[in-house]
Amino acid sequence: MHAYFVPAAPVTASMEIKKSRFITLLAPTPGIEAARELIRQSRCEHPGAAHHCWAYIAGPPQDSQQLGFSDDGEPSGTAGKPMLAQLMGSGLGEITAVVVRYYGGIRLGTGGLVKAYGGGVREALQRMACTQRVPQAEFMVSCRYEQQAWIDAVVNQTGGRVVQCDYGESIILRVAIPIARVAMAEEKLRDLSRGALQLAPVAQ
Repeated sequence: MHAYFVPAAPVTASMEIKKSRFITLLAPTPGIEAARELIRQSRCEHPGAAHHCWAYIAGPPQDSQQLGFSDDGEPSGTAGKPMLAQLMGSGLGEITAVVVRYYGGIRLGTGGLVKAYGGGVREALQRMACTQRVPQAEFMVSCRYEQQAWIDAVVNQTGGRVVQCDYGESIILRVAIPIARVAMAEEKLRDLSRGALQLAPVAQ
């Protein structure tokens, strides 16, 4: 699994088209539950809106299992799909778009709706700052006190981090290592400890 970009912070954009007001919110949402929570929050913040259309890519951009969208009462294909198309075109992951519409009394037609919903997301994406997400895997490793420095060195060299330390008769460390560098970490640890230290995967 390769590194990918995610939103650094939420972005809001607003536009008025034929007296209808469209408010677009983009936000980082790592996981489907986070995406659904953002949609729920939008409904709470805008209870008087006619529609809350949404689309999300809740995981890595290439993960088709974590995509979703809704037209929320607009004609089929005029809101959620064009919003999702903009998100997919951005190459970002872990992102949700919600477009809130306050109806102004003038129908926009199918083409007008596609342009309004897709265009709102496109405009918000242009304002968005991004940060890189490096997929990591977590491991447990048990060591003697004098061996901890070796583990710390390997974690630092591979761009990982120590998640948790439990100190008893021995030390049990929980570490996160970038997936692309797990083999390197295992090899370095094996060499330093002459095979004594092993990374045990943590079930996700």
